[in-house]
Amino acid sequence: MKSNKVLLMGKSARDTRKLEPTYLWNNETKVQFLSNLSFNIWDCGGQDAAFREYFTTYQEIIFKTVYLLIYVFDSVSTEPDKDIHYYQSCLEFILTHSPNAKVFCLMHKTDLIPDDKREKIFEKQRKELHVRSEPVQVQVFQTSIWDESLYAAWSKIIRCLVPNINALQNGLNKFCDICDADEIVLFERTTLLVIANSASIYHPDPQRFEKISSIIKQFNLYTRKERCSNQMQLKGSTFTAYFDSLTSSTNILLIISDSRITPAATQINIKAAKKYFEKLEDQQSIQIQEL
Repeated sequence: MKSNKVLLMGKSARDTRKLEPTYLWNNETKVQFLSNLSFNIWDCGGQDAAFREYFTTYQEIIFKTVYLLIYVFDSVSTEPDKDIHYYQSCLEFILTHSPNAKVFCLMHKTDLIPDDKREKIFEKQRKELHVRSEPVQVQVFQTSIWDESLYAAWSKIIRCLVPNINALQNGLNKFCDICDADEIVLFERTTLLVIANSASIYHPDPQRFEKISSIIKQFNLYTRKERCSNQMQLKGSTFTAYFDSLTSSTNILLIISDSRITPAATQINIKAAKKYFEKLEDQQSIQIQEL
């Protein structure tokens, strides 16, 4: 099975490793995500001397066959020009050795910026990074370890590693219609990162997935401790929520507000959908082997 190579670079890189275990840049240990997708995260954070080694002695080893580059900036750095210089050097070597690699930037430690200035400063930093990154297309996220922003960024980044994400999204859209659900969310089972979602109504809270994930993590801890099923059904005054396993590596959350739809009907739909989504995972495995 092909293992995708992910570079995590920048002097603040290690602060962002809260969701997945990472390894030193020369470690070949594979990290599993979903049931049949593996990747290596090469943690290349470090001091100036380390960066000089990356750009000279180990240039080809590090920057060859890269699938994703995640570069972490300190949003309150006292040396922004040096940070940009290192970043642009990384892009230069990425273009040379891995021209098809996707690039993401995290503006980290945004919690250290006053609330009333945070968005304005981030927008300025984001625009500058887009200009400094040309001709490479980049996505920029603001992150902090003290809120859900880091989880949200990793969820969006990790979707790039799923080769059949469009087929998965289409399947989820159809399943949402079949269940007449307000919203369906697909989580990776181990990390509870959001892989995909489908909604038939507008929801005003863009951070709801991160909050839901936090609740489910606490629920999973309880079910493991008590050795009971991790299925959950929560009935409110205006909706019913269902949480269940979908495949061996994913969990699913359904939100249904139509009171005419019985829990039994929803459980039957989930059970029937498992075969379809397991088949999608099998097809994904074939695509990975062909890469």
